[in-house]
Amino acid sequence: MYDPLRAKAKVVFYSALAFVFGIGMASGLGWTSPSYAMPVINELPQVSAEAVQPALDLSAAFTNLADAVTPAVVRIESRRPVTTARERVPEALRQFYDLPQGRDLPPSQGEIAGGSGFIVSPDGYIMTNNHVVEGADQVTVYFADRRVFDAVIVGSDPFTDVAIIKIDAGESLAHMSIGNSDETKVGEWILAVGNPGFGRSAQLDFTVTAGIISARGRGLRLLQNDLANDPRYGPAAAGFAIEDFIQTDAVINPGNSGGPMVNLKGQVVGINSAIASTTGAYQGYGFAIPINLARRVMEDLVAYGHVKRPRIGVGIEDANPEDAEVYGLPSVSGILVQTVEVDGPSSGRLRIEDVIVGLDGEAVGYVAELQAKIAQHRPGDRVNLTVYRDRRPVDVEIRLDAAPINEIPTVVAESTVHSEDRLGIKVETLDADLAMEANWEAPGGVILTDVSRGSAADRRQAAGYLGQKLVQVQETRITTPEDVREALDGVEGGAVVSLHFEDRQGDVRVVNVRMPR
Repeated sequence: MYDPLRAKAKVVFYSALAFVFGIGMASGLGWTSPSYAMPVINELPQVSAEAVQPALDLSAAFTNLADAVTPAVVRIESRRPVTTARERVPEALRQFYDLPQGRDLPPSQGEIAGGSGFIVSPDGYIMTNNHVVEGADQVTVYFADRRVFDAVIVGSDPFTDVAIIKIDAGESLAHMSIGNSDETKVGEWILAVGNPGFGRSAQLDFTVTAGIISARGRGLRLLQNDLANDPRYGPAAAGFAIEDFIQTDAVINPGNSGGPMVNLKGQVVGINSAIASTTGAYQGYGFAIPINLARRVMEDLVAYGHVKRPRIGVGIEDANPEDAEVYGLPSVSGILVQTVEVDGPSSGRLRIEDVIVGLDGEAVGYVAELQAKIAQHRPGDRVNLTVYRDRRPVDVEIRLDAAPINEIPTVVAESTVHSEDRLGIKVETLDADLAMEANWEAPGGVILTDVSRGSAADRRQAAGYLGQKLVQVQETRITTPEDVREALDGVEGGAVVSLHFEDRQGDVRVVNVRMPR
């Protein structure tokens, strides 16, 4: 007899059994995975704010400083004709230009150097390094807000590695506050601001790094060596180079050159200038030009186009422990006079074996320090030197005269720069020989043969189209290199130009590049 309740119970039982069996099969076959509970995230501070308040205050100070100074820091690009660049950029200094060692460029193209600078006045004066702009026939300034301006070189000084350029922005510009580098102390916190990236690494623009002042009065002999090897100057003039660098452990890399070193008050105390490295990359030491020296140089460059450099007319060297013992110095500090120039400003006043220990009531301990302090004066000024003579201090007044260095006013070189050079491309007619070399089946048209490193085209990765045909510029079809020049000459500085490239498969791609101003 059919029992509906019993039948229903059997259905439930077998259904449950099938479910359990199915789960077991699924587990064995890996069809199921373990279930996890959502983790509980703890967002509470692990340490109280009070316990780390000094560090938080310092962090906030760095943030405020970066916000305050970055608008006045700029990226600088300088175009040099190849002949000028080869003559004026020593191989030892090429790492500071972000230029490859020994790189050969096509004779029709220039080299692009990169660096940093900072605005020192609302009307557009910008301070940077001499080695960033020296020999340039075109200087372009880039702001953090993406504005771009052409600049003129007001003047530059290879003896201190300081240069002044100027832009006309048509408005009052944010500018830096200038501090007193003589008041900086070892162990003091500073920020270094600049542009470590350049060319294909330009995405590293406007970087801020922090560190402390590690030492003062460092002499690297970089400037002296370069001047000695430069036929325009030579060993005699090299002695007038002033290298009284501030050393820091803040990261300074190629491209940072010319940027500001800023104290915690937001004042510039130095110009980032060099790194001590065997590779050209940062290895723990960075150096800056004291701003007091740079400011004095700037004043002359703006007023005269060159520096009116004073001198005391002696040959000097740092005193050593044996000198201190012989001449009765109170410490191993001072500058030993080895020669006195006949008819010079010190003739009859200073003597050989005098040891200079003070200038205008302030102690001086080494040659670079004395040079830097003298350089803050002008020819004709009177200074009071304290010297040790016959084992006792004596005060001697000297009237400074002008250093016998050629006055070399610096201006942007006059030259014809075609639009394709400004953009940074080189094109050639695809003749039979070039077609065979570039693996084209047949000649005809124009191909891209070079992209200048660091140029506007290079920053848009146009080098990836080397060997391809340039078939169109804007709306103009291209059949000869002259077509390219005519099309580009109609593009104003600051406007975007569209370059259309065709590969060997017939595919066409466009690269949009902003024409430099």
